[in-house]
Amino acid sequence: MAFSGALTLTDLNDFISPSQACIKPVEQTNKAPEKQLGAASTEIHIDSSGSYYEVAADGPSLQPTKKLEQAQISLNDCLACSGCITSAESVLITLQSHVEVLTFLESNASTSDPKLPAISIAPQSLASLAASVSSRTGVPTTPRQILRRVRVFCESVLGVPHVFDTTFARHLALQEHVQEFDERRSQGESSTALPMLASACPGWICYAEKAHAEILPFIARTKSPQQVMGTLVKNWMGQIWGKLPHEIYHVVVMPCYDKKLEASRSDFYNSVYSTRDVDCVITTGELELILKEKGWDLSSPVAGELDELPLPDLSQKPPSISASTLPELITHPGTSSGSYLHSIISHMTTTSPTPLVLSVKVMRNSDYEEYVLRRENDQVEVFKGAKCYGFRNLQNVVRKVGRERGVRVGSGAAGRLAGRAVVRRGKKPGDVPERGYDYVEVMACPGGCVNGGGQLKPLTTSVDAEGYARDWEETGVMQNAKWGDKEWTKRPDQADRLREWILDDLCPTDEGLGDVDVHAENEACRTRLFRTNYRAVESDIIGLAVKW
Repeated sequence: MAFSGALTLTDLNDFISPSQACIKPVEQTNKAPEKQLGAASTEIHIDSSGSYYEVAADGPSLQPTKKLEQAQISLNDCLACSGCITSAESVLITLQSHVEVLTFLESNASTSDPKLPAISIAPQSLASLAASVSSRTGVPTTPRQILRRVRVFCESVLGVPHVFDTTFARHLALQEHVQEFDERRSQGESSTALPMLASACPGWICYAEKAHAEILPFIARTKSPQQVMGTLVKNWMGQIWGKLPHEIYHVVVMPCYDKKLEASRSDFYNSVYSTRDVDCVITTGELELILKEKGWDLSSPVAGELDELPLPDLSQKPPSISASTLPELITHPGTSSGSYLHSIISHMTTTSPTPLVLSVKVMRNSDYEEYVLRRENDQVEVFKGAKCYGFRNLQNVVRKVGRERGVRVGSGAAGRLAGRAVVRRGKKPGDVPERGYDYVEVMACPGGCVNGGGQLKPLTTSVDAEGYARDWEETGVMQNAKWGDKEWTKRPDQADRLREWILDDLCPTDEGLGDVDVHAENEACRTRLFRTNYRAVESDIIGLAVKW
């Protein structure tokens, strides 16, 4: 991942200071000619209008000779998307790459005490690879076929015996997400309970911690599927494999560069065993680089790639954890960014004592939509949510939430509550009060996770308003995509049983606890396993105004 040349590393843990308008001064599009002996040196001068000129430094007069092109830093240059990338973060991203993975695997094979490698792949990455192969070959290829082919490659070429997708971890994250929403809703109209904002996007979390700390109380504490998968691999699967957390090397393939920052958070570091839940994150593009470097053609079929894997047998414990033990590619109807909003809507609909009707309203664009549930009999609103993708929409939603909850936004870590929240307000006396948001699914990338910066570049692209190269047709298809094992989704009791089994293995039981409240102990353990925390990040940059 290459940063803008104007962003220079200084001391670790400090903010890199960009220029006033967050632009790099000049961009050289052509290779500079070789300097000839005796030739005059040049300088860059700025005129009164702010334009940059290359001029001769030792001539009789410093007259402009060449106007240099000015280039803005786009969201692709700024991973945190908040104008305050830290040098420590850039170092962390540099350390997490496909080169690092290949180097580890090579050295691990020759050591006397090797670690057990495992790879988990996000469904968005599988979909991106499948779309690329389908476009290149003209043969429709499914994410399941890609998963099977990558699994064979990892086992036979890289020597990685365990390859999973992350949809079961997403299933657990969605269940925990819904439970947290119920907990917040039960608190009533608390100033920090609702609306609950999604927490799975690390770009959004990074932005909120640095620019809108006053919004942090509203963000869900549920871990992302990536980090839930890290917990499963290092703790639950590790127990069955007979390995301690530090004896496992866990690699995750994600559609987003910000996931590298997420895996490096101190909250996901096990100080007892000195290891992280996710050791290394690589993007979809980096996985493709590994495949190309090893000469593996992902368009070539492998044996059994269309076979239905048997469902896990939960009648016996412990099982032998293999690719067929965890459910493969579980379907979650909704958006391709995780289906968080749709899971809560489904939960509200199925648990309501009266029938509910859902209405959807497109706001500014397809990346900003409102979802309202009303009672069928009297049309009273019982839930109002939103899907918000991209930073232009995101900032509008942040301001809207601030107004509705009485929170002063825009002051970063200095933000504070401005009084008791008002969530329902009428425009005029006698008008029906407008309901504030109960939940918002927030993603930093326009188009959501399937359009993450680490995804493969489509064959035909256009550039959106925020500078992203996007395949709009592909994105539109992927927005409504559903990945999953139909046979598994017909038996949801299996997923619930497996979740209880995992919690039973990882959390305390009544054995040897005496008078201890087992339920409270298990709830505390579940919270520790599946939830996290956030904190405000102070910046010493003053007066930086970043416009998106």
